[in-house]
Amino acid sequence: MRRSLTILASLIAIALSSSAFGQTAPLSPEASDPLVIGWMQGSPVPDDRKIEFADGGHYTFPKTRWSFSHLREFAPTRNIWRGADRPTKLRTRLDSDIDDVMFTPLGGGDPMSWAESLAVNYTDSILVLHKGRVVYERYLGVAAPEKPHISFSVTKSYFGTMAAMLAHDGKLDTSKNITEYLPELAGTAFENATVQQALDMTTGIAYSEDYTDPNAEVFKFAYSGGFLPAPQDYEGPQSYHDFLKTLKPEGQHGAAYSYESVNTEVIGWIIHRITGAPPEQMLSERIWQKIGAEQDAYIMVDSQGTGFAAGGLNTTLRDHARFGEMMRRGGRYNGRQIVPKAIIEDIRAGGDKDLFSQAGYKTLPNWSYRNQWWVSHNDHGAFSARGIHGQTIYIDPKAEMVIVRFASHPLAGNANFDPTSLPAYRAVAEHLMDK
Repeated sequence: MRRSLTILASLIAIALSSSAFGQTAPLSPEASDPLVIGWMQGSPVPDDRKIEFADGGHYTFPKTRWSFSHLREFAPTRNIWRGADRPTKLRTRLDSDIDDVMFTPLGGGDPMSWAESLAVNYTDSILVLHKGRVVYERYLGVAAPEKPHISFSVTKSYFGTMAAMLAHDGKLDTSKNITEYLPELAGTAFENATVQQALDMTTGIAYSEDYTDPNAEVFKFAYSGGFLPAPQDYEGPQSYHDFLKTLKPEGQHGAAYSYESVNTEVIGWIIHRITGAPPEQMLSERIWQKIGAEQDAYIMVDSQGTGFAAGGLNTTLRDHARFGEMMRRGGRYNGRQIVPKAIIEDIRAGGDKDLFSQAGYKTLPNWSYRNQWWVSHNDHGAFSARGIHGQTIYIDPKAEMVIVRFASHPLAGNANFDPTSLPAYRAVAEHLMDK
């Protein structure tokens, strides 16, 4: 009983940290620096510096500023091999002026510099590529070039890209119903939904991804896969696939965009069904080894060994940058066409803006969602992979720029840091275009 109450208290703390009601101000970026606090330092580690999985502490701010770079130490994972070849070299020509680039946050307010925005966004590490060269790179707290960091929903864009590759190969028909590939989901919320509707998040499911509500289905989803420790009295599903089978329909498929991570778990399952191997193997063979990654990546897995397709990928900053640069170049990188150019063009064209607008994202007017990518439709043609707490791969084709960021912001939703992120990216793009 005590363990259940402790976990519930942790979840409430997570929820309140993302809520505008009744919250206390989180520790500042400086005060929450994991090196300043000294998390997990000492032999043995003092109790007040210890981070544990059993009480949900690994997902409670400010402990997250350490744990997001150490999640392999809290849960089972599967390796994603980089291959035996030498990594592709990232050429470097640092631009010392970027720190002084100024922008005005969305909604107004005092102008802010790029350097100031790093702290405001609780940045762990950030890298800017321009024309394939590293022009900016910083590591803060416990982050390091060789150390993987949790990507959260940036993971989705990898899985969406792989599904599109299978469709291009003729092995997947995205217009078919999901149950034609996964008959196990007959009679669930995914009945009569197409694969493309799952890819574009337009399925009608009774599911909430509201991180401010401890009773939201997203937490039950996390229990099922072991990302969060389940309360002692938990009797629900024990795997991601079993959780998918419990979901009920709500509304009409294809009628509106609604961000629901369970759609990506369906995509991961379909990739496994088609290829006969865990999707992470396809990620290794067709992307990670082809881009010349520096480090192995890894993905968190549930009790059945199923990779967390919706948010479990852990990589280094530089390898995310390689992937982003490949996408910017129309799928070509490291001397080879890795992703067919037609797939990139389809993603950049975007999804249905009218359906997307129904979600009410105030920081993303005129955006859309396509194949698990966020598409801005701005005059630079920017598109991005986005994850909670500040993870991003932001691609600006017109500026020939890629920005990759890892962060551990105390608030989960991107709306909390879009105002000090999106205009900063644009300002750096314009600065680089003027060079």
